Amino acid sequence: MKRLCVFIFAVTSLAACTSSTSEDAEKRPTTVTLLAYDAFTPEEGIFDEFTNITGITVKVVTGGDSGVLVSKAILTAGNPEGDVLWGVDNTMLSRAQQASLLMSYEPVNTGDICINADKEWFASSDVPIPTRLEDLVLPQYRGLLVTQDPVASSPGLGFLLGTIAHFGEGKWQAFWEALKGHVHIAPDWTTAYTVDFSGSSGNGKYPLVVSYGSSPPAEVLYADPSNPLTEPTTSVIESTCFRQTEYVGVLRGSTNSVAAEALVMYLLGKRFQESMPLSLFVFPVNKEAVLPDLFVKFAVRAKNPLTVSPQDIELNREKWLNEWRALLL
Repeated sequence: MKRLCVFIFAVTSLAACTSSTSEDAEKRPTTVTLLAYDAFTPEEGIFDEFTNITGITVKVVTGGDSGVLVSKAILTAGNPEGDVLWGVDNTMLSRAQQASLLMSYEPVNTGDICINADKEWFASSDVPIPTRLEDLVLPQYRGLLVTQDPVASSPGLGFLLGTIAHFGEGKWQAFWEALKGHVHIAPDWTTAYTVDFSGSSGNGKYPLVVSYGSSPPAEVLYADPSNPLTEPTTSVIESTCFRQTEYVGVLRGSTNSVAAEALVMYLLGKRFQESMPLSLFVFPVNKEAVLPDLFVKFAVRAKNPLTVSPQDIELNREKWLNEWRALLL
């Protein structure tokens, strides 16, 4: 309710400008720019309601995954290329905080970064799908996994953090050392999932990929209409899942901060939150949002996800990344 009141106040303040002089109207912002990662594909027309209420158009600019997005935004901190930043997650939040990137921010969605398996590949190869991280270093699974570079990629960093949470400080290094030469490192999620992965829309040679617990319902939804799927051909290895929280916030230096705050409140509202599961394939944070049946049926939300506290990530991220580089590169 508090957020809704803030949203109404912000919208009312903006609307009041329209009843002022023509000079004031010219100063009133008519466009808010939302910076987001490449996979930000909201429901078509979802911002029409916001525009109808406020008179403000939403311009979406995408570029790279979350890691690339944050790095680009840091380069223009204080003089941003947009007004609102979508998609900073808990693996990258401390970087944004250190750069004073955001004036304010809120959790906007959650999900799990998990290993996904190509069920058809494993069935045809007569090899069981691995069930735990330890399995990946066994001879039958060597060379089957593609993950992302944790230095630049949010899911790649999430997977690295998951291994640290699972094996523990001082022990996770042995896991990665055993994987050296037997794991493919892709630059980003799009390359890993749509090019290198053998399952879903990919046509690569790796039947295991670091992706999301919500990837299976996306596979069903976007299946070829001439060959529809009743269930996904991929599965999620739940024990590998690392909990991800994404944030949305107003960029420091935005010249449209009131309009930007209004947009943030809209993104946290029930209408937008209910659109996310089958457009962005994430879980809403708004407790009033109802999940669609397809998402309930096929999306995985780990019961006991791997986690690392934001404080530990902030204190150790660079050290962990340097250790990972020394082991793998």
